[in-house]
Amino acid sequence: MARVPAAVMNVLHRIRRVPRHLTRRHRSHRPAPETIALASPPNPWVRALGLIVVVVVGAWLGLLIVGNVRVPVGPMNTTMTLRPSLTGGTKINVSPLGALELDSHIAPVRLDVNVDQLDPDRSQALVDHPERLSGLQDEVTRDVAHGTADLAVRSCVAVVTGATALGLAVYRRPRRALAAGGLALAVLAASGGTAYATWNPDSVLEPKFSGLLSSAPSLVGNARSIVTEFDVYQEELARLVTNVTKLYDATSTLPAYQPDPTTIRVLHVSDIHLNPASWKIIASLVDQYKVDVIVDTGDTMDHGTAAENGFLDPIEDLGAPYVWVRGNHDSLVTQRYLEDLKNVHVLDDGRAKTVAGLRFAGIGDPQFTPDRSKKPGAEQSQELAGARLASALRDQRAAGTPADVALAHEPSAAREVDGTVPLVLAGHLHHEDTEVMKYGTRLRVEGSTGGSGLRAIEGEHPDPIETSILYFDRDTRRLQAWDSIELGGLGLTTAEVSRHLPKENQPGATPSPKSPSPTSS
Repeated sequence: MARVPAAVMNVLHRIRRVPRHLTRRHRSHRPAPETIALASPPNPWVRALGLIVVVVVGAWLGLLIVGNVRVPVGPMNTTMTLRPSLTGGTKINVSPLGALELDSHIAPVRLDVNVDQLDPDRSQALVDHPERLSGLQDEVTRDVAHGTADLAVRSCVAVVTGATALGLAVYRRPRRALAAGGLALAVLAASGGTAYATWNPDSVLEPKFSGLLSSAPSLVGNARSIVTEFDVYQEELARLVTNVTKLYDATSTLPAYQPDPTTIRVLHVSDIHLNPASWKIIASLVDQYKVDVIVDTGDTMDHGTAAENGFLDPIEDLGAPYVWVRGNHDSLVTQRYLEDLKNVHVLDDGRAKTVAGLRFAGIGDPQFTPDRSKKPGAEQSQELAGARLASALRDQRAAGTPADVALAHEPSAAREVDGTVPLVLAGHLHHEDTEVMKYGTRLRVEGSTGGSGLRAIEGEHPDPIETSILYFDRDTRRLQAWDSIELGGLGLTTAEVSRHLPKENQPGATPSPKSPSPTSS
């Protein structure tokens, strides 16, 4: 064994003689490895992320608690609020009628306007002095502008207070808390700048209304006024709020839609698929919107058997002419039965018919597939049918009797008429779609007005009931606007209406040229 040097032995001997309490004290002051790890400075990205979370949550809590103002707008009491949002926009809540949504801006904040109640004293003053109605819109505009300014100030105070308070609670350092408040103010200012830069005053032209369906036309106006009377956002917000006054003033019934006599209103339905509830919905819409003509782009039936023909009898009592083309679930037996019903106009093989001031031409679906199968050559047969319809449309135009609207069931057939007619309507897909094709023809595909019939119970969620009101100018016979209507499917009681404008009818656009008057047939 190696011998240990004497000097080393002396050192070890002295260590052993160190009092134990000193050794314990020394060990007790030695930091543990976990303590050393915690004492190291945190990652700066983690600190920044934590500060952002504090700012966002604090600002949101501030807006939620104190970030709203109660503003009298004309004869109504309203509450205006800013809310965090991923999409921005403006939402006008008209309880209990529903809500109106506008794509007014793109920013992480949304403006909510809640119509709380109608003030009885101010309303009675309008009744007693009807001459004040002429200045009501200017008064409402001023009230909205004043409320918006108050809301901006209160929102600044709310986000700074909320972020600062939460920062103080989390960090317990005044400097950090003030930094959180300052950052919240900067975020709100940046959001306001983004909203200002993306502000779209014409968003009121294409609102989305949800709630009681029958009140929507009164809120959004008719086809002629949506092009000529909507100028700036504040004025139209005032008009909407003024119309809400009328809604609240009605006690037993909502105000009826006042149609523009220069507008032709077309109800487009499709793919009813033997749903008896569709007839009541269609009749209600015909009455509410004062529809001039109903257009059905097929699949009214499910199997096309003679036993189903009795389902079609209510068409005679819907209150408007019914223009129909055959779908792939409608048989020739179905078509012949409809031809014998009064007030029904069946179109096939490119035949044209003038109904309610519009000239329609259509072709039936070349396929009959009630079992939902695909026959060989189905796509080619659709294209051939569309080509036959396009040829008929060209012949009618050459004869001086051009069609205004073409009808086909499948979009693949409808695409073949591009360039021969301003508008073609189709269905089949069970969901709504719109596009302007290469040569200028607009294709409108309607969803299922029957909620896909019995197919609605096959999936996890019921299919919605979809239909549209199309507004045509009586002089030019061109599409001015359309309202897409969506109702909840089986077991649901929701309703949503959204207004759409063709590009050529947007403010500042060049109006479409007039076409020659149609010839009756």
